[in-house]
Amino acid sequence: MDSAIDAVVPLFRNHQKFVLTTHVNPDGDGLGSEVALAEYLFLMGKQVSIINYSATPDFYLFLDPNSRISRFDEGRDAVALAEADVIVVMDTNHPDRLRTMKPHVLRSKAVKVCIDHHLDPAPFAQHYIIDDNSTSTGEILYKLLLRINGDRLSPSVASALYCAIMTDTGSFRYPRVDPEIFRICAHLIECGADPVGVYHEVYEQWTPGRIQLLGEALASLRTEYGGKIAHISITQEVLKRTSTKEVDTDNFTTYPMSVKGVIGGILFLELKNGVKISFRSKGDIPINELAKEFGGNGHKNAAGAR
Repeated sequence: MDSAIDAVVPLFRNHQKFVLTTHVNPDGDGLGSEVALAEYLFLMGKQVSIINYSATPDFYLFLDPNSRISRFDEGRDAVALAEADVIVVMDTNHPDRLRTMKPHVLRSKAVKVCIDHHLDPAPFAQHYIIDDNSTSTGEILYKLLLRINGDRLSPSVASALYCAIMTDTGSFRYPRVDPEIFRICAHLIECGADPVGVYHEVYEQWTPGRIQLLGEALASLRTEYGGKIAHISITQEVLKRTSTKEVDTDNFTTYPMSVKGVIGGILFLELKNGVKISFRSKGDIPINELAKEFGGNGHKNAAGAR
């Protein structure tokens, strides 16, 4: 990864027009990484646009107080993608996950950089900074930013990176958490990140409907195979009754995995045009192999499919 970072540092120093994007239904890692890089480049005097296919979930709006993240509009944003010097795709390595942005990204003459921590990248970018041993895209980006311009980060950059790492480590309880990630977070706090404030915004600002949705999901809990597998299900009817959306199920896979004796957890979410399946596992169980059976993929212990 060090050589991959070294190869892209001149791009960030020497180019002027940047477009940043992340996957459909963005999470804290994708959004936090986008905002951190955008703020960092703004301070370097660069022109930066953040354009995403999906809207930002309400509980991540605190990352974007200046409303710099825009939702993709083909008539408005196709020109920005075409005229960019560099397009940075973050927290996904498959352009399909950019949905209708994909053809515009691929056609653009911009240099394309992919920063991600997932396996099996698609061949669409000139530069890949990928490390599936990292906890998050935020962790990778942290190392890149230090290489570009020294080790001092602004409070807004530090808070966005902290959010990225915190959310993708499940608040520091997933297997890849190690002493290095705590050293990184200590430095982010020294730079002005507010761990109490970030946690409060992400996890303590739920709507009544989302609390009710969790109750409905927990009521659906079932176990299989002698209690080794637990699964929960959410239907469109439940979403409608609780006035919630797909994004409100974020981190619900935590709950089946909390059952004593469970080594694999699954969330089934009925969509308007199919079913989203989120898989989790413990230890050496490669749950991404199960996700592949349904056309999905992911990490060894966390994967998904539609």
